[in-house]
Amino acid sequence: MRRSWLALCALVAVTTLGCDKIQQVLNRKRGKTPTPTAAKPAAPDTTKKPALPPPAPAPAPKPVADVPYNSPDTGTIAPGMAERDVISLWGPPMGVRQMGDYTYLHYPNGCERSCGTDDVVILQNGQVVDAIVRWPGHGYSGQSSSPPGRKPAPTRPTP
Repeated sequence: MRRSWLALCALVAVTTLGCDKIQQVLNRKRGKTPTPTAAKPAAPDTTKKPALPPPAPAPAPKPVADVPYNSPDTGTIAPGMAERDVISLWGPPMGVRQMGDYTYLHYPNGCERSCGTDDVVILQNGQVVDAIVRWPGHGYSGQSSSPPGRKPAPTRPTP
């Protein structure tokens, strides 16, 4: 125990004695006044490079706008359809997300910016349970949780 304590003290002393602040404190305690060190004047730079022109301003960003969408894959899906039936009718989705028993198939609709969403088909255990459609070529024969005329509003929690 005594040897490790001595080793720790020696380690602390060795690591802190090189610090300028510690040296200043020790010199004050010993009565020595610190000698200011004068900074050497910098040598003139003889290798001056010509000044670079300022960078060109970045182009103004283009406003995000809806891109018209046209696809030969059209039709109406119905509740209870399998995922393969939806893909055979509307074609391959642009994105697929899964969480638990649910699968979300995302399809372009041409109004992603103004509508705020893609056309989304929601499947539970491999069968269609809901769809959000905005493109006229996509249809859903069931009751959508987000009909086109619905105004966005915050969802209030039920007590």
